[in-house]
Amino acid sequence: MSANNTQDDAAEEEDDDLQYFVRIGTTDLDGTKAVERSLTDMKGIGKRTARIITDVASVDRHATFGLLEEDEIDSITDAVENLDDHIPGWMTNRREDFFSGDTDHKTGADLEEKRRHDVNRMKMIDSYKGVRHKRGQKVRGQRTKSTGRTEGTIGVNVEAIKEEAAEAAEEEE
Repeated sequence: MSANNTQDDAAEEEDDDLQYFVRIGTTDLDGTKAVERSLTDMKGIGKRTARIITDVASVDRHATFGLLEEDEIDSITDAVENLDDHIPGWMTNRREDFFSGDTDHKTGADLEEKRRHDVNRMKMIDSYKGVRHKRGQKVRGQRTKSTGRTEGTIGVNVEAIKEEAAEAAEEEE
């Protein structure tokens, strides 16, 4: 029983030290997940980018994020903020920006803002993609003959046709 008590005490101490939310930039990440897995919850960071971040920050990618020391979390935060210095240009999500011409990697709310800004610019200049965005239609060449319909009725309502036929037969009798 004493071995079980020591394990329970260790588990309780881990729970006391656990940060359930770790804030990086403007995003709250789950502290109960592994570092690599938790980083992928942030917009603009996928599995491969998360692995690069953990390597740059010299942190075990399988460690629980909420149990890391403050200096390790700070190193991860620095790696995320300066991500474009650590990854090749082809891996960034903002290559040769329209206005600045810079190549950088946006994450979190900055990425959402840039995407919204790009879509609004396409709408203003009436490019093909901008017109499709304005109309609410599919933008990337998908088929629209049978998918992407916004009206409520889909296909033929067989029950309504049978009811109408039954009513018409009753009227004739």
